[in-house]
Amino acid sequence: MSSRVKANGIEISYQFDGPANAPVLMLSNSLLTDFGMWDLQVAAFTAKYRLLRYDTRGHGGTQATPGPYTIDLLAADVIALLDALRIDRVDFLGLSMGGMIAQCLAAKHPARLRSVVLCDTACHLPPESAWDDRIALAQSKGTSAFVKGMTERWLTQAYRESHPAQMEKMATMISRTAVDGLVGCAHAIKKMNQASILADIKMPTLIIVGEQDVGTPVSAAEFLQRGIQGSKLVVIKDAGHLPNIEQTDMFNRAVLEFLGGN
Repeated sequence: MSSRVKANGIEISYQFDGPANAPVLMLSNSLLTDFGMWDLQVAAFTAKYRLLRYDTRGHGGTQATPGPYTIDLLAADVIALLDALRIDRVDFLGLSMGGMIAQCLAAKHPARLRSVVLCDTACHLPPESAWDDRIALAQSKGTSAFVKGMTERWLTQAYRESHPAQMEKMATMISRTAVDGLVGCAHAIKKMNQASILADIKMPTLIIVGEQDVGTPVSAAEFLQRGIQGSKLVVIKDAGHLPNIEQTDMFNRAVLEFLGGN
């Protein structure tokens, strides 16, 4: 069951699963989702870890504030949440926008992370005009207008056609995202360029990407790997932008093997 706590000036929604005395593994969601996007990881990850899932500012049950946001602000939300929960260090896994937050945390707050997993993400996502178009659409038609386009970008056609219940769940997550949350985060991604901080990431780092991801493609993951010394790259076959959902077993195994080796 989810809880809420005041941190960095907002109410943040979070949930713990797994044994209370285990190391904490923190998961950060993508744009237009909530921490329910990690449901298929819970059983596997809680065998060894205390799982901490949270909703990014303006998503799920976490309070939305007027934007624009920055990646640094979203990372500060994470640090404030850890402080509120009295957690010193975590292993941190972020996907897409969550992976952008993870890069910032690993480079600028290394004392708070043991390791980092960057999934289907990038350090820079031009052109800015694409984000302007999304901001305009959200402001004129709401977040439900993104259901068709985003699910088609995130998941392969074969998966979409064979998993109607999962598609309905994704549609609900997208539609319930606050407009302020989407717009604020879109501004953060639009202005983001974290290429210069990759060399500052010194901790164990795993990079995961779906082979058919069109939003943050394999080339973006390879750029991260070249920029982060000693990082490891895993490409998940037959998966798009959400390999944790589309190829759950392969994704879970890659994460757990990496964490178990550190």
